Amino acid sequence: MITLHEVYEQGSDAVKAAVRSFGGRHPVAGADPDAEPDWKKAEQHFTHLIEVIMGASASPFTGAADIVRRAEREAVGFLLAVDDPAGCRCPVCVKQQRSLR
Repeated sequence: MITLHEVYEQGSDAVKAAVRSFGGRHPVAGADPDAEPDWKKAEQHFTHLIEVIMGASASPFTGAADIVRRAEREAVGFLLAVDDPAGCRCPVCVKQQRSLR
């Protein structure tokens, strides 16, 4: 499965900006606002998004490798669609926050 770092390395300028934006939604707790994001957490959440998409796209007529590639493309599409730090939060973070209530 592709990593967030690989998406960044292989992506266009727009994809790179979307990856940085997604990382920015994962600040290190108690750190300065200008500090680097919690990339480990962002990577875990990106992987989780791919897994959720894979589960939703499972088909008896599609091979496992095709499902993974499709889910990876959709996850990158998601990053591009929500490339607005002020207007969107990480859906995995939101779900975790809701479960803590």
